Amino acid sequence: MPLGRWCEMSGENIAAPLRERPRLLLVEDDAGVRRSLQLLFRAQGFDVRAYAAGAALLDDPLSGDACCFVADFRLEQSDGIEVLCRLRERGWPGPAILITAFPSAELTERALAQGFAQVLEKPLREHALTGALARLTGVGKRI
Repeated sequence: MPLGRWCEMSGENIAAPLRERPRLLLVEDDAGVRRSLQLLFRAQGFDVRAYAAGAALLDDPLSGDACCFVADFRLEQSDGIEVLCRLRERGWPGPAILITAFPSAELTERALAQGFAQVLEKPLREHALTGALARLTGVGKRI
């Protein structure tokens, strides 16, 4: 019996198509971190569009149809704050989370002023990230 069919019979629908899941945008230039976050977000119920650079996200016509944006601060050719500003210029209204290995009061103040709902420090605490996503989007588990 196919897994999806068994799950439907057992009352679980873990095989729901990704297109029915809310879309989340992720920009992280470290391939290992990007993949790890992508898997975490999928497990939380999101359809994840992951990018190594902000320019790739901004070139994607599907990026405007997302419920949340998660970005690393330092990227190779830009930063997460700049990418959010460009999304906002295009009219994207969703919540955003900035992640950084270089935290400071100034960075947090700047990020919040530019529209980020939360700034999280690397190394990331999984429960802090998933909790923030659940609060901001209503999707996933509040831990």
